[in-house]
Amino acid sequence: MRARDIMTPNVLMVTPDTKVEDIAALLLDRQVSAVPVVEKDGTLVGIVSEGDLIRRHETDTERRPSWWLAFMTSDRDRVRDFVKAHGRVARDVMTRKVVTVGEETELGEIVHLLETKRIKRVPVVRDGKPIGIVSRANLLHGLVAAIAGRRIEPAANDRDIRARILTTLSKEAGVRTELLNIVVKDGVVQVWGATESEETRRAILLAAETTAGVREVQDKMGIVPPLLRATMWAE
Repeated sequence: MRARDIMTPNVLMVTPDTKVEDIAALLLDRQVSAVPVVEKDGTLVGIVSEGDLIRRHETDTERRPSWWLAFMTSDRDRVRDFVKAHGRVARDVMTRKVVTVGEETELGEIVHLLETKRIKRVPVVRDGKPIGIVSRANLLHGLVAAIAGRRIEPAANDRDIRARILTTLSKEAGVRTELLNIVVKDGVVQVWGATESEETRRAILLAAETTAGVREVQDKMGIVPPLLRATMWAE
């Protein structure tokens, strides 16, 4: 999936001169958490989120650092905080360095951006102009659609199913398979052997359950006692 497949199109937008109170009312009325800020030609110049509006002098929530922290804080930071707390229009409070993606950006890259940049949404732009937005909620919508619409194609045979499960365990899940035996008959998978923890057991079962062609998974595994693990998994 890509950004275009899950983004919210026709997003609400404001201009740099939109009043702060109007932005706050818009966020509440439309039940959104952020709005892009665009120039008259539609070019993205910033974004205003709920987080940009929570430190305000009207609600007595503006930053008031202690004297020693104020001494360590640069004048530039203090000026910026003052403008954000007292600003009247979008250009005063908006975040200017906006992380964006293109409509063909894959979801894996979007998730990476959200995690590393610690943000909750990214505008989707085309030629510098926003055409949509991808939020964490959009990613969840994509997940639901992917699960609901998944087509399970039967594997060629039981041997193929077994090979796929073992490959998934070793290459994707990082599970050691020396003490496991996967038996497949008519799409029914039996997992025999021993594993080191309940978490590993769950990973093994998930690898089997999500393999194409599997109709049922039967758990025949046991948990290895801690004192025996060092010996049984010794290199």
